[in-house]
Amino acid sequence: QVQLVESAENLVQPGGSLRLSCAASGFTLDYYAIGWFRQAPGKEREEVSCISSNDGSTSYADSVKGRFFISRDKPKNTVYLQMNSLKPEDTAVYFCATGPTWCRGLESFGTWGQGTQVTVSS
Repeated sequence: QVQLVESAENLVQPGGSLRLSCAASGFTLDYYAIGWFRQAPGKEREEVSCISSNDGSTSYADSVKGRFFISRDKPKNTVYLQMNSLKPEDTAVYFCATGPTWCRGLESFGTWGQGTQVTVSS
């Protein structure tokens, strides 16, 4: 199962930072592409970032490029999403999910974490 864990307060001021963690029990994340997604009220779930399993390549949504960074810590069987320079528009429920070797978009992800609320507000 994919587990999503907050690394800091879920209420963050604009310009602040937060790191989210995604870990699995019973299997290794090394074999999967790991995606981070978010869903804001009234909006569809969108891909924020993804890291592939075969070459470690990463991708980011245009809205978070230069601010968010995805990384994989294999010994800890954990994937992180480092979120910097947070904006109110980043407020959403964030999910991690496992997919095939390559990052192929939302439809390719099958196992999802529970999700966690991130609120960016002063």
